[in-house]
Amino acid sequence: MDKRKYHIMLSGGGTGGHIFPAIAIADALRKRLPEAEFLFVGASGRMEMEKVPNAGYPIIGLWISGLQRKLTFSNLLFPLKLMISTLKIGGIIKRFNPDVVIGTGGYASGVLLRAASKKNIPTLILEQNSYPGLTNKILSRTVDSICVAYPDMERYFPQNKITITGSPIRKEIMLMKAGREEACLYFGFKPEIPVVLIIGGSQGAQKINMAIAHNLPLLLKNDIQILWQTGKSGYKEALDTATDVDSQKRVVVKDFIKRMDLAYASCDLIVSRAGAISIAEIVAVKKPAIFIPLPSAAEDHQTRNAQTLVDQNAGILVKESAANELIATEIIRLMKHVDERMKMTKNLAHFDHTNATQSIVDQVISLIQKTEK
Repeated sequence: MDKRKYHIMLSGGGTGGHIFPAIAIADALRKRLPEAEFLFVGASGRMEMEKVPNAGYPIIGLWISGLQRKLTFSNLLFPLKLMISTLKIGGIIKRFNPDVVIGTGGYASGVLLRAASKKNIPTLILEQNSYPGLTNKILSRTVDSICVAYPDMERYFPQNKITITGSPIRKEIMLMKAGREEACLYFGFKPEIPVVLIIGGSQGAQKINMAIAHNLPLLLKNDIQILWQTGKSGYKEALDTATDVDSQKRVVVKDFIKRMDLAYASCDLIVSRAGAISIAEIVAVKKPAIFIPLPSAAEDHQTRNAQTLVDQNAGILVKESAANELIATEIIRLMKHVDERMKMTKNLAHFDHTNATQSIVDQVISLIQKTEK
């Protein structure tokens, strides 16, 4: 490719599962195209308006939100928001003059990709879930390239546009170097005793926290240690519960784990939501997991994600409604059956896409090159 300054627009927002992959793609593109100029588009008031600038990229906010499942004032405003955002994005595209536009999901992504396609600007979307959202289903008709994380997505998208790339994950996870002993000592664990990691995901872990708290006395009767990420809202209650029942200091409670690479390295089993990023990281670190999908996720995509792994004997699914009754039983059973955990770990290879970010970048650059010919 020539060394002219390429203009690249990206949009991904609403949740970490949309934002962080967009940032990872931008970081990788910046390495390949150091002269490139980047511009993000997000939804005003959403978390991308903070996270993207913190990562070193400019962002413009649109007055846009999704449709709610029931009649609300926000829904009544949706046509007006869409019209104003569409007019605004047209002006932004005209001024920035992008060579390619990338969408990883979120409210603003649909507006941007739709406008870019109408102007015949090369477009790419990333669908990280095994069941796509409505926005990506609609966009798939007009975008040029669709990167996906799961096989058999031709059920939802045009087959000739699909490339299986996997989902981008954090560099520190992909390059994880710490051994189990070092990681255990970092959290104050005894390396010779198994560790269960409990994580909730960016959309909440309240019901997981409640299930673990309810079952903590039973879990601690077994020879295990627990690393428990609660989120801010659940931290104090979880800490109080652990303090009351954990006389041997085998439970470490954190509101947020900064060193997730060490958390993954320390553990023998993971209990997690089933968002795209959580699954991508679990696949990358090759650890067996029990998934408790968030039932309120759009189109119940977390359950579908988890079920895809379960169908390959690469994970266990426990419904949130049954977590209180089943989670301790499943944890204890898996900790006693090393062979089953090893089979799950082996079967995760079906979903392994270690070079996901670079594969997506290859697709982006290919789109740019096609327009230069």
